[in-house]
Amino acid sequence: MSVTGFDHIAMPTAKPEELIAFYGALGFEVPSLSAFQEKSLPVFEIRFGTQKINVHLPALWQSKKFTLRGPTAVPGCSDLCFVWEGTEENLRKRLKAANAEVLIGPVKMRGAQGPSASIYTRDPDGNLVEFMFYDLSRITSEIIDRLPL
Repeated sequence: MSVTGFDHIAMPTAKPEELIAFYGALGFEVPSLSAFQEKSLPVFEIRFGTQKINVHLPALWQSKKFTLRGPTAVPGCSDLCFVWEGTEENLRKRLKAANAEVLIGPVKMRGAQGPSASIYTRDPDGNLVEFMFYDLSRITSEIIDRLPL
């Protein structure tokens, strides 16, 4: 197979400053608010590991001239899953710092690397954000057997 992984994904935002604060509080590499405001660009990056998310501001994703995007992508359209290598306690502290409510979790899951457990929240645009633990010893609370369907 020639495909080796993701380089980046793109998602639209209605709340760029809030996304910068949210993802920054969670430990992602984001631009400072002052740098973002000074550059006045229609996109910014959220970086983690060797991947990134290109975040499209309203001036870009609402433009009829910008066609290299999903035609129905609007803020809140993304379901993002990140691998978390820290402890559950550390994740919960970071979520609290980001003013993020835990929706559910930890819940048993099966990720690309095998058995796992996940904790779910939402970012300021309403995107679903999942943090997946492959090392279940890093979870201290009871793991729910399955998602409520």
